[in-house]
Amino acid sequence: MKPDTHPAYHELNVIMTDGTTFKTRTAGGKPGDTLRLDIDPKSHPIWTGVQRIIDTGGQVAKFNKKFAGLGAKRK
Repeated sequence: MKPDTHPAYHELNVIMTDGTTFKTRTAGGKPGDTLRLDIDPKSHPIWTGVQRIIDTGGQVAKFNKKFAGLGAKRK
């Protein structure tokens, strides 16, 4: 095997939506970085069965404002 073909792995801290944390190894980011999850298996509708809208950065409000005039006109 050729030397230096694989990226260097390091530990990364992951914070789940409920505040629990764990460490994982990855080649992305910098050593000791923290990854905060917006959606994880404890909050994702596929596993929970509960649907909810997660508005990150006002994207839903921006969409509604942009496309408010479209659709069927009511008399």
